[in-house]
Parts: sequence; structure tokens; C-alpha cells
Amino acid sequence: MSALTKTLVKTVAAQQLDSIDLYESKRADFLQEVIEGLEDGILILSRTGEVVHANASAHRLCCQFNQGNFNQNFVPPAIWNFCESLLSSRYLFSDKLMILSDEIVIDKSNVFRVRVRLLDLDSFEVPCLLVTIENQYESVKSLAITEVKKFDLTPREAEIWFLYRSNYSYKEIASKLYITINTVKKHMKNIHTKRQACLVVE
Repeated sequence: MSALTKTLVKTVAAQQLDSIDLYESKRADFLQEVIEGLEDGILILSRTGEVVHANASAHRLCCQFNQGNFNQNFVPPAIWNFCESLLSSRYLFSDKLMILSDEIVIDKSNVFRVRVRLLDLDSFEVPCLLVTIENQYESVKSLAITEVKKFDLTPREAEIWFLYRSNYSYKEIASKLYITINTVKKHMKNIHTKRQACLVVE
């Protein structure tokens, strides 16, 4: 009878371990899906510049930085410069969490916010660098889409507003949309009127 009880306990313990492992595996899969689904690029680099992990967005963005070339272990110089700056200055501020942030501008519609921080986690043998790459253009686009709905803009006003939010001048907007500067000014006046009305309601 005693031997049977021990066997049952062992079986239950093994099943519990299996369910814990399964839970951890599902959790890891879920986190992997989240990271891969992010619009922002996520790079994890060793202190020597080797790529430990790069999500799909990071691959795409790094290809942009390198004019179409991105092999697994090559970090674009513009990004690695930030990483080296962080590594060389971390000894000056060793007691504080340091995050370096700057912009990489390729052209007007390709502006990226890059942030670098040191990850010193117990599960890693050596510290790694976490690099996030945010496409500012896409962020502005998302914000502009929200504002178009909020201010109830017409399709033409929406086009103009999006370009305006992307730092295009009235002249550039007129040229891009094949309209006159006066037409742009007229639409912008209507947009600002709608914005003011919306702010008053809030």
C-alpha cells in the first residue's frame, strides 16, 4: 500500500512538471509572437556587436539602413555607433539605468527613433544591448489617422493633414498633391477650424 502511494505521488509530480514546462513553453511562444508582431524593430546585440536576436521589423529596417543588405551578424554603423556610445559612457553613470536615444534620418519619410539600453539580466551570462527602432513616419501616420477621424476631415483634408504632420511645408504639400499653395492654405484653415471646434467640445 505504501509503495503504491509513493508511485502515485511521483506520477502527480511528473504531471505537474510537464504542465509547468508546457505553460513556460506556451508563454515563450506567446512572447515570441508579440515581439515578431511589433511594428518597431527589436534588436538584441552582444557587447561585441553580434546579433543575438532580431525581429522581422528589425531585419526590414536594417536592410533599409544598409541599402538592401542585412546579414544576420551585421549591425548598421548608424545603430552600432549609439551602442558604442552607451558602452563607453556607462562607466560614468554606472549606478543609473542609461538609455541613449537619437534619430536616424534617411529622407523626409524615413525618420527613425533609435533607443539603446544595456540589459544585465540574470538569465544572460554577459550583458546585452537592447535596441528599439521606431519608424517615426509610421507613428505620425497612425496619429494622423486618429486625428482625421477625431476632427472629421474630408479625404482631401486628410491627405493634406498627413503631409503637414509629416513636416512637409505648404509648398511641398502643394507640389506633392498637384494643387496650389492657396488651396493648401484654404484646406489648412478648414482643418484648424475643425480642430478648434473639437477642442472646445472636449
